[in-house]
Amino acid sequence: MSVRPVHLHLVSDATGETINRVAGACVAQFEGVEAIEHVWSLVRTRGHVEKVLAGIKAHPGIVLFTFADVALRQILEDGCRRLSVPFISVLDPVIEALTGYLGLQAHGEPGRQHAMDDAYFGRIAAMDYTLVHDDGQSVGDLDKADIVIVGVSRSSKTPTSLYLANRGYRVANIPFVPNVPLPDELFQATQPLIVGLTKDPERLVQIRRNRMLMLKEEGTTDYTDIEAVRSELQAARRVFGEHDWPVIDVTRRSIEETAAAILQHFNRRRGLDV
Repeated sequence: MSVRPVHLHLVSDATGETINRVAGACVAQFEGVEAIEHVWSLVRTRGHVEKVLAGIKAHPGIVLFTFADVALRQILEDGCRRLSVPFISVLDPVIEALTGYLGLQAHGEPGRQHAMDDAYFGRIAAMDYTLVHDDGQSVGDLDKADIVIVGVSRSSKTPTSLYLANRGYRVANIPFVPNVPLPDELFQATQPLIVGLTKDPERLVQIRRNRMLMLKEEGTTDYTDIEAVRSELQAARRVFGEHDWPVIDVTRRSIEETAAAILQHFNRRRGLDV
């Protein structure tokens, strides 16, 4: 299949995190398209907008933007019209809907969602907790976690934990290792949601072999033997079932999808509709 390149200009008066995620989610819906992203962040002066327009002229493409400043937005939009390139304010539909529903006006402050408020410091604390409690470390205070992830090696425990921590959840993750007892503190914890991760054995073996190659370790061990891995996964599922922990198969899930599935269980446990 031939690949069609398309220039995307992502223009923001803040960090650009929001617009990058929107662009990535949209482009992923199209086969055979390669997005060439031109990221313009912290654009807050007329001079900077003019530089952006020069970049758009050099590499014409779709312009996605988030601007709180009306004057700068007008300069960008006028420039895009002159260059005959499409431009979209990605937040407008949502803000307009909220304005109509709430009967309130938006603040129009760039980067307002990144304000250093209690939620911000909560995310920092969650990240600190999660880093300290990665891969079975510091199990003495598991009851302070919101979520504890248990899973076999290479089941995406750490990246999933970090993704959730970035959303403000304190997450610990503990490896399930054959013939190695899980820590007593795990079974004594009553506050956190405990969830088990599993994976298709063939896919898990492939990932583990690739990992071994990266580490330049050769030879076959139980770590990469298909029958041993099947037994390992069965043992893990048995423990998960004995303790009535939710089980999530991550074989065909992205980190974001696994995190979303975990949060569904978390919210149900708290009695929230999902």
